[in-house]
Amino acid sequence: MSKSRREFLTQSTLTLLASASALAQTPVTPPTPGAPPAFGTSPSVGPEVSPATVAEAEKLVQFPLTEKDRAQAAGNWRAAMAPLYERRTGPRKVAIPNTTAPYSLINSILPGQPTLPPKNEFIRTKSEAPLPTTDEAIAFAPVHQLSRWIETRKLTSTRLTEIYLARIERLNPKINCIITLTRDHALAQAKAADAEIAAGHYRGPLHGIPWGAKDLLDTASIATTYGAEPFQHRIPTADATVAERLNAAGAVLIAKLSLGALALNDVWFGGQTMNPWLLEEGSSGSSAGPGAATAAGLVAFAIGSETGGSIVSPSMRCGVTGLRPTYGRVPRTGAMTLCWSLDKLGPMARSVEDTMLVLNTITGPDGHDVACVPSKLDFDAQSSIKNLKVGYFPQWMKEAPATDVDRAALAAISTLGMTPVEVTLPDWPYDNLDLILFAEAAAAFEEITLNHQLDQLKAQVPDAWPNTFRQSRFLSAVDYVQADRLRRMVALEMARIMSEVDLLLVPSLRDEILTITNFTGHPSLTLRAGFVEVSEARSDWAPDPAKPLPKFNPARRVPHGVTLIGRLFDEGTIASAGLAFERHFNVAQENPPGF
Repeated sequence: MSKSRREFLTQSTLTLLASASALAQTPVTPPTPGAPPAFGTSPSVGPEVSPATVAEAEKLVQFPLTEKDRAQAAGNWRAAMAPLYERRTGPRKVAIPNTTAPYSLINSILPGQPTLPPKNEFIRTKSEAPLPTTDEAIAFAPVHQLSRWIETRKLTSTRLTEIYLARIERLNPKINCIITLTRDHALAQAKAADAEIAAGHYRGPLHGIPWGAKDLLDTASIATTYGAEPFQHRIPTADATVAERLNAAGAVLIAKLSLGALALNDVWFGGQTMNPWLLEEGSSGSSAGPGAATAAGLVAFAIGSETGGSIVSPSMRCGVTGLRPTYGRVPRTGAMTLCWSLDKLGPMARSVEDTMLVLNTITGPDGHDVACVPSKLDFDAQSSIKNLKVGYFPQWMKEAPATDVDRAALAAISTLGMTPVEVTLPDWPYDNLDLILFAEAAAAFEEITLNHQLDQLKAQVPDAWPNTFRQSRFLSAVDYVQADRLRRMVALEMARIMSEVDLLLVPSLRDEILTITNFTGHPSLTLRAGFVEVSEARSDWAPDPAKPLPKFNPARRVPHGVTLIGRLFDEGTIASAGLAFERHFNVAQENPPGF
């Protein structure tokens, strides 16, 4: 028999007050027959709340009340609002596993928008490059070449795996990017791949290719630690869907790679992951290990993840190519949840085509990730880019963080036969959307926030997760809904822009576009486009006067990348444009000194 809201609140409240005998023995007046449910009619529960309590809380949510309003709110808070916390405070606590997504789903495609592309097609290049004579040259070769050598048996998976294992042993101490080395597992997979290929069973472009997984991707019987102290002994029993698909493709898992703890920046329980190009600075995060390992030639490719810039930023810092797929294209089943409506998994490699080879293997629904939807992937490495319309924001190209490399890319648009198109966005407070990120992330890690396991994390500065998760308990639910509505407005603006152009060229670390496109779900491709000189080490962390960053005189030369933003589910177009830029710039082949 169903219960009225009044009966539910009355009974839950009485249970909470069972320890106070006087209140526990107070008779409950049954509702008058036919009386409808009503809010705020249960006995009081929870700590005392006074008008002064409300006045102090007003400062947190920036919502001033009059004295009369304040008194009324405090007067029935314990009857009207406190019972709403029963799920967390008891007595009928409900544990919600992270595999349970919110009931409200994000669909990147807005009503009335066309779904792109119209067909499935994948055509790769026909590489006939000779096998290099040195192990170093083989290690840095792109996947699309490595795969041809393995397919034609000029190179064995075992030899390639051993090359990477030797490099990891020698070079990882410099950059600290490996959390778990899977040596025996990798050699067994490589041996199996060689046997299959010798028997004529070639599975495809990733067969026998060693890869690394950001250590938030579950791997059966292999530790998956999230880079965080509370989880460093966590061993999953099943593979994440992406790992499962790469296993099926014959790829060789060689290492679990570092990430900033719980997917923030580049500090994990084992220390900081460093940039191979500039060892005095971190590799950026949170896909710190995938960026550093790929740049240093320790893996052929890696799987990273992005919620708000975690593929783009380390790809920029480490000079690799990072593809952030459309939200909803790649299933996240078995990957650590930070934000259900924002998390995306994608490849990081040393060339544009490599990222597409990996995406082609991991794309598509798995029947478990409720946000993952059917989609097509259309990519032809030889397709023409003539007359593609490339949008850009004129003012952004004139000011930091844009550099001469970004402006050279803008000038190259016309040289390559594409058409530059000026675009605009409203001057809105896009950082307001981060309220959604903070609320979802705090919900995902509620348990270790409430039981203070967060206190174990190495990074405890004001801009690290521990403080953010605690602060997020005080965010307004009303403001969350309003931020979600602003998110739809922003998505409509992006839909308008992308109806005018085929892709966007943007400064990779422009805060507005990083925020906007992560919340709207648009795909991005970040690729090396040149080099810049820096006179100070860069950091993901807020400046700390007590710990100044290293300065350089003379300035140091480091890679710099540009980012292409595509239409929803249209990764093929940004890949085609990316290939053209890659050939035009011709800087992807240079490797970090000392590696």
